[in-house]
Amino acid sequence: MAKLATEQTNAQSDTLDQMNALEIVMLMNREDRTVAESVEAALPRIAEAVDRIVERLRRGGRLLYIGAGTSGRLGVLDASECPPTFGIESDVVVGLVAGGMDAVVEAREGAEDDADAGAYDLRKQGLSADDIVVGLSASGRTPYVAGALTCAKDAGAGTIALSCNSDAEISKLADVAIEVPTGPEVLMGSTRLKAGTAQKMILNMLSTAVMVRLGKAYGNLMIDVKPTNVKLVDRACRMLMNATGVDHETAETALQAAGRRAKVALVMLKTESTVEEAERRLEAANGFARLAIEGGEPHGA
Repeated sequence: MAKLATEQTNAQSDTLDQMNALEIVMLMNREDRTVAESVEAALPRIAEAVDRIVERLRRGGRLLYIGAGTSGRLGVLDASECPPTFGIESDVVVGLVAGGMDAVVEAREGAEDDADAGAYDLRKQGLSADDIVVGLSASGRTPYVAGALTCAKDAGAGTIALSCNSDAEISKLADVAIEVPTGPEVLMGSTRLKAGTAQKMILNMLSTAVMVRLGKAYGNLMIDVKPTNVKLVDRACRMLMNATGVDHETAETALQAAGRRAKVALVMLKTESTVEEAERRLEAANGFARLAIEGGEPHGA
């Protein structure tokens, strides 16, 4: 542990306890600027991970995030946001954290040392060879995550390792190793800071890029959003207005006729078709709205 960059002291914050509030947040802001540069250097591996996840999901597999502490909580957060944003079932993207879901709100730091628990938690999910597992560990050496990745490889599942140190131990256990060296934290060893920010950025990229590649967007509109409250109904209507040029009343009428399925309403409006015809078009297009409307092949398929 003593050799890990994330465990070193940061010379820029040696006098942290003597700084006033503005000085502290200015320092943190300067340090945070370096995170995006570290993530940029890993973009080729992130893109490769996206392609591998898409391939697994297309054949009916699942995406499973697994980690401990902050890393695990970030995986749970990203997984929980996918169903309402992209209209998928809750078991397509799954987040697992060492110590169980109670560890999301109550720290159980000792749970990360149990490699067998990582394997057990994956097997408990009914892990199959069609699935793909993303192991999340800021240090890159968390036993819980290493155990999970080893289990995944043994099961024939896809494996991706995401860490914030170079030459991470978990990188050796993965088909794709994403290493984003974020360096020493402003508060020594507090990897919920820069390391956590880097992991959040990459998880955003993974889930968003994967879902776009699976047809969950039309242009830059989240056309599979589940409009389950007033705000989201309004957002869905505005998306339809933006994409088709209709007024709010027409958009809302189409949305309600389509059973609040914005993608079906979009195809209805763009092709002047019935609900049934829009559904048939989407089924034939494997859920890609643009293909259902214009024909041809979806970009990047």
